[in-house]
Amino acid sequence: MKCLVVLAHPLDNSLCQHLADKTISHLKSKGYTVTVKDLYAEHFDPVLSKEERASYYQSTFDTQQLTTDIAQLTEAQSLVLIFPTWWFGFPAILKGWFDRVWAPGYVYEHASDFGPIKQCLTNLKEMKVVTTLGSPWWVDTFILRTPVKKVLKLALLGACASNCKFQMLSLYKSEQLSQQKIDKFIMKIRSKF
Repeated sequence: MKCLVVLAHPLDNSLCQHLADKTISHLKSKGYTVTVKDLYAEHFDPVLSKEERASYYQSTFDTQQLTTDIAQLTEAQSLVLIFPTWWFGFPAILKGWFDRVWAPGYVYEHASDFGPIKQCLTNLKEMKVVTTLGSPWWVDTFILRTPVKKVLKLALLGACASNCKFQMLSLYKSEQLSQQKIDKFIMKIRSKF
């Protein structure tokens, strides 16, 4: 299976990088063909340009700066996102990747009457998510009601690839973990993914 791994953490020695390394080696051992997109290492620009936004409702979306990025996403059968959850949301660089790369004409089509959009990301069969949070699980679940999961599953996949299988693993209280708890989470990645 052709797999795109999108990593969004600025530090090379981060827990997210460690989890990404373990996830990537696991997926490769299962036969996945993996392409890694490290947004910070690539200096991905998360800012939607004026030209891109102006072309949203034109006959063709302005892909001048995004040809490779859009091709990576539309050709992927498996998408793996690895990132820290900051303020119960996405790192800005990852949100910008959604804003720019999940583009009309490639990932979805606008309805002519501005009604529900038409899904185009039919090649995508699965999305797997690994995220770290500083908060305990109950804050994310009961107080905030899993906002990141809702955006990924209901907004992005619900609008663009509703037949895509979704799995999300969240590592809570990540700033105070023992090596044993990290290893246990890695075992969970291996068993679920």
